[in-house]
Amino acid sequence: MDIQKMMKQAQQMQDKLQKQMAEMHIEGAAGGGMVTVVINGHKAMQSIKIDPEAVSKDDVGMLEDLVLAAINDAQRKADEILSQQMSGLMGGMKIPGMG
Repeated sequence: MDIQKMMKQAQQMQDKLQKQMAEMHIEGAAGGGMVTVVINGHKAMQSIKIDPEAVSKDDVGMLEDLVLAAINDAQRKADEILSQQMSGLMGGMKIPGMG
């Protein structure tokens, strides 16, 4: 077993995963789609859409809650996708401290 070869392969896999994460578009929504956000696999916000019906100067708190819920939904989905991809890359290996 060549440890340098294994390290190089691991680095290549990590680089590939980082590129895939940057290219992902993960959508989260709240309020039945009244607020929709899109993030990438690094959880960086790409876009946000707010239905005009959700905008009320009398209930700004509700809109704030919907935005937070949509962001949290997208981040949860990103975590699930990353976890699935890491499981696939590791081939199901159980490594202490990983996941």
